[in-house]
Amino acid sequence: MKLSKQVTADMTIETLLDAEQARFLKSHPRSAAAWRKGEESFLFGGPSHWMRRWAGGFPAYVDEAHGARIRDIDGHDYVDFCLGDTGAMCGHTPAAVLRAAQRQLARGTTMMLPTEDSLWIGEELTRRFGLPFWTLTTSATDANRGAIRIARMITGRPKVLVFSGCYHGGVEEAHVEIRDGRIGLRNMIHPNGVNHAEVSKVVEFNDLAALELALAEGDVACVLTEPIMTNFGMIPPDDGFHAAVRELTRRTGTILVIDETHTLSSGPGGYTALHGLKPDILVAGKAIAGGIPAAVFGLSQEVAERVWKIVPRVNPRTRQSAHLGIGGTLAGNALTVATMRAVLEEVLTPANYGHMLGLATRLAEDARAIISAHHLPWHVTQVGARAEIMFMPRPPKSGADVIAGRRANLETLLHAFYMNEGILVTPFHTMFLMCPATEAVEVARHADVFARFVALLQRAKVV
Repeated sequence: MKLSKQVTADMTIETLLDAEQARFLKSHPRSAAAWRKGEESFLFGGPSHWMRRWAGGFPAYVDEAHGARIRDIDGHDYVDFCLGDTGAMCGHTPAAVLRAAQRQLARGTTMMLPTEDSLWIGEELTRRFGLPFWTLTTSATDANRGAIRIARMITGRPKVLVFSGCYHGGVEEAHVEIRDGRIGLRNMIHPNGVNHAEVSKVVEFNDLAALELALAEGDVACVLTEPIMTNFGMIPPDDGFHAAVRELTRRTGTILVIDETHTLSSGPGGYTALHGLKPDILVAGKAIAGGIPAAVFGLSQEVAERVWKIVPRVNPRTRQSAHLGIGGTLAGNALTVATMRAVLEEVLTPANYGHMLGLATRLAEDARAIISAHHLPWHVTQVGARAEIMFMPRPPKSGADVIAGRRANLETLLHAFYMNEGILVTPFHTMFLMCPATEAVEVARHADVFARFVALLQRAKVV
């Protein structure tokens, strides 16, 4: 039986992947042994189950990381464009964060009492993002949970609307996507006793008609969205999309929550400040404390006043507000606050953003030139200091477009090849992030490795 051209190509890609993984195993014996040892103690092999997602067949174990580079325990050096999937967007061990952390470690890390640094942070968050009232959490997941809880509290509505293909951390309501025209769960996630149809609604990104219908029923507490979808392959918004979302949410009394955890790469005030968005609640996490686990969420004046009507800011009898079900003992700890101030004051500055954006533009242009020279049906999308190569002709408009056009096996092969050539990219898709320590020579190195990857595919007659 004659096999189709696509089936033959897929079989060849699998053969190439086997070869790259064998090359990785041969050159990383200590990491391989460490991974086998880890499987004796950890549920999914590593301290976090995310760590098993690397394309080499097992992750490289890190010895040390500085700036935009990582060295593993086998002695290999990598240019790091993954940067902890954004958690290290400030770079590894930035001097300002190291100084702040060392200074605060000597003075106490967590007392469940505020420090004066928090006063500066509150003012700076308002200056950057435009929202007046803030809360600190230990992760963007917790910040999104807090935003959802507040939205339900002040609206009295049960449901959260998200866009198919989204990712907002470990939030149950966001573990959904459209499957066969109905709500389903993403990535083999177990429903875990939750009836997601009762707590979630999901529509395609950029589908304003579907959004309007979903909000018209009056049961949605909030729309939770990234400004540009980044976790399913980059999905840019259509012209006018954000203005229409803002109008629809206001008209239907729905809280608009914008999650800037990845799009903080757009500039000092994220995508929101750059494009003049007007969220009711804004979330930012991962990078905001220089790699120390932290996130923030901010509320508009109107939303804050609605919260205070339910839970007053000051209760003279108990001297405290209600628990609210938000946050945790370590939220806003002194170490986090000190490093967050260092990040906002000295690292994620306009000058550093200018450097990062320039390098991301260079990487994107180099990749586009290689794609064009070889007449490949691929594209590159850039948002701020972040760029992504996708193996489809045009940027997708929705999660459905990604599902229909994505070549996951080719992505995996690219990632394995890159690891063997000393480059790390986000293992879930092909996304590159710059940090203040990234250098032009490292971007040029990527262009060389990407060109050699294309040559490998052409020799194998895969493209």
